[in-house]
Amino acid sequence: MPKQVSRSLVPLTRRACLKNAATLLAAGALPLRAMKGTHEPLAIGIGTFCYHTLSIDGMIEELKTVLPTNGSEHQQIEMSLESFMLLSHPKEDLFVSTRKKLDQAGIRCVSYYAAIIKDDNDIDAAIRFAKILGAGNITGEGAIGPDLLRQIDRRVTEAGLTFGLHNHFVKGGKFPYQSPDEILAALRPLSQNCGAAADTGHFAACGYDTVDAIRKLGPRLKIVHLKDVKAVGDGDNVVLGTGVAKIAEVERELNRQNYPHLAAIEYDQEGNGDVTTIMRENVTYAVKHRA
Repeated sequence: MPKQVSRSLVPLTRRACLKNAATLLAAGALPLRAMKGTHEPLAIGIGTFCYHTLSIDGMIEELKTVLPTNGSEHQQIEMSLESFMLLSHPKEDLFVSTRKKLDQAGIRCVSYYAAIIKDDNDIDAAIRFAKILGAGNITGEGAIGPDLLRQIDRRVTEAGLTFGLHNHFVKGGKFPYQSPDEILAALRPLSQNCGAAADTGHFAACGYDTVDAIRKLGPRLKIVHLKDVKAVGDGDNVVLGTGVAKIAEVERELNRQNYPHLAAIEYDQEGNGDVTTIMRENVTYAVKHRA
């Protein structure tokens, strides 16, 4: 829950005013149940990269079938198709037309996966695209240094959005933000509008305990990617519950925290294989363990 804004009659300093404004902006990005302080089952959704082999229309038809309804939160996604990522230099009309189709289907896009953010122009584009989609959060990654992180913080706060810093596993290499401690260290100087986009599969592949990672990052979580992998040191995705990412335990920890944001199922598969059956298994598993 965001801190209550002081109702004291003592005049506020400029710094206090800015702090209160940031708090209110962060509160506006929270789902309804977080604002009310009520507990509902974990909101399960899907990261749309899973369906990168389908057309947008085909993806939406599948989402209408498989996406769970999350009580007052309805059906939710994170938009993460490669054609929408900044690296693909997407045009605004793609976002406009897709938003219209999602609205017609009753699907809410709560987060936009911008992927690599490297400069002010990328921040501008990510904010613009997130707003078109109606998303309250931007997920970003890459070698984002302290100065750029501060700029992201300032800009998303002004825009009334939040930002999630994404972790990664790199086989035979090292990602800039790989461990929960590295993410927390990067977030420490930033406002509460900036947090973590925690990917359980990448944490597990790197050898980190996923439940411990989610517990550490709890107060700063903006979105969670529910992903399972074959083994430590192996980033190959498997059906939820069949790998080493301890998905059921992660969901229990999120419920313990009364985590108020989206837990988006991801299944990263290169190539043109059909993953619709796998994704239906993933949704069944995640929904089974969300209460």
